[in-house]
Amino acid sequence: MRRLTLYSRPGCHLCEALEAELRPLLEGRPFVVDVVDIDGDPGLERRYGVRIPVLADGDVELSGYPLDRERVEQHIERG
Repeated sequence: MRRLTLYSRPGCHLCEALEAELRPLLEGRPFVVDVVDIDGDPGLERRYGVRIPVLADGDVELSGYPLDRERVEQHIERG
């Protein structure tokens, strides 16, 4: 299983919308999405601040909001 990270914070409606749009793209593929709350982590708060949501694979940022569907699809196809 490959892990993608969705940097988020509680109550972020854009984060919820991106996650909802992302889930069908990953269905049936060997990917898991870890939702990480940036609040309370000074490093993540500095890095992402108000840019959330950010979808990443390791250090590679794949998308913010709105979801860059084409880029994410290309990335997951390369697996």
